[in-house]
Amino acid sequence: MTINWYPGHMHKARKEIKKALPEIDVVIEMLDARLPFSSANPVLGKLAEHKPTLKLLSKSDLADPELTAQWIHFFEQQAHIRALPIITTDLKTLAPIAKTCQQLASQVRESRSVKALVMGIPNVGKSTLINSLAGKKMAKVGNEPAVTRRQQKIQIGDRLQIIDTPGVLWPRIENPDSVYRLAASGAVRDTAMDYEEVGYWAAEALLERYPQMLITRYRLKEEPGNAEQLLEAIARKRGGLRPGGIIDYHRACEVLLHDLRGGHLGRMTLEKPDDIPLPEEAAETQE
Repeated sequence: MTINWYPGHMHKARKEIKKALPEIDVVIEMLDARLPFSSANPVLGKLAEHKPTLKLLSKSDLADPELTAQWIHFFEQQAHIRALPIITTDLKTLAPIAKTCQQLASQVRESRSVKALVMGIPNVGKSTLINSLAGKKMAKVGNEPAVTRRQQKIQIGDRLQIIDTPGVLWPRIENPDSVYRLAASGAVRDTAMDYEEVGYWAAEALLERYPQMLITRYRLKEEPGNAEQLLEAIARKRGGLRPGGIIDYHRACEVLLHDLRGGHLGRMTLEKPDDIPLPEEAAETQE
């Protein structure tokens, strides 16, 4: 599946990030806790690879808590990286951020603020995070990707200055499963994807990982044998029958993706650390 999602303002944002990095002490990379690998932009990671990094797993209230713990452990095995699960509107989960940034930037003298650059893909919650930390509306918030368009600096307390950046996607994703995970999670505009193709992928993936949650949500008598059977069952229960009893699979896919994105199916994570492709596997995908 091909997704066209790299408009001009994203290219500009990438240049702005590269220009700002020399003055930055810590990088805060926001990831979607439901897909921590797929929501990590390799372009941004390459730009900031020599900076101490705090990875924030946003939307952790929607993610499988056991798998979130696995991801936190995975990230913290890497040098100069810390990881925290957060909910961008819950100040209790945000409280450790400032102290963790100061620990990562231990070389910064106490007479000045630690400068932290917030990066991440669109729709991962950067603006909501900044507004919550600042205690007031500093950044524009929206459900559509790519709402933030320009860089801004926000002082958080006495010793932390956050530099916000626009959400940046990348021209091409090499891992096909990552494309589907991002599309299913709502990281790209619905107009940039094939709804049914993504819906079928989501149905198959969720049947494999969380069949009981699907049975509970859609009040199914038994586990569907495949994605098509699941979507047919959803269509029959959620107004997806056309005249003559014809199944409206597009409508069923809309229902499934809406429920997944809103957390109505339960707390789900679409990938585990074991799902990260090995270097040789990634190379084969690019060929």
